[in-house]
Amino acid sequence: MPLLKFHVHTGRTTEEMGRLLDAAHGAMVRSFAVPERDRYQIVHEHEASHMRALDTGLDIPRTERFVLVEVVSRPRPREQKLSFYANLCTDLREQCGIEPSDVMIAFMQNTDDDWSFGDGRAQFVTGEL
Repeated sequence: MPLLKFHVHTGRTTEEMGRLLDAAHGAMVRSFAVPERDRYQIVHEHEASHMRALDTGLDIPRTERFVLVEVVSRPRPREQKLSFYANLCTDLREQCGIEPSDVMIAFMQNTDDDWSFGDGRAQFVTGEL
């Protein structure tokens, strides 16, 4: 945990998506100090006509390589979030050629009660995690 959801335009290869997911996982592990096997990722592909992501008037250029990352997580300190923003942009640029201007990140916060990793139990609540 966290759960990462990626919204991208259709057309990336399997290899490109693999590099994107690996880069994002590495940034998450470093930023949040979660275990390596704490990996939950979902990719949603959208036709260009079905996704709009402007720049809120900030003059940030966007291309067809744009990636919107939704992070569903229990509360995280501001420092961890800021670290994740920077680490993810650095890793996506270095490993995938995706410019930081094409990366948008949004956090959706929830609580320990909102997670069950299986077996019908809330492992954060039961103390298993």
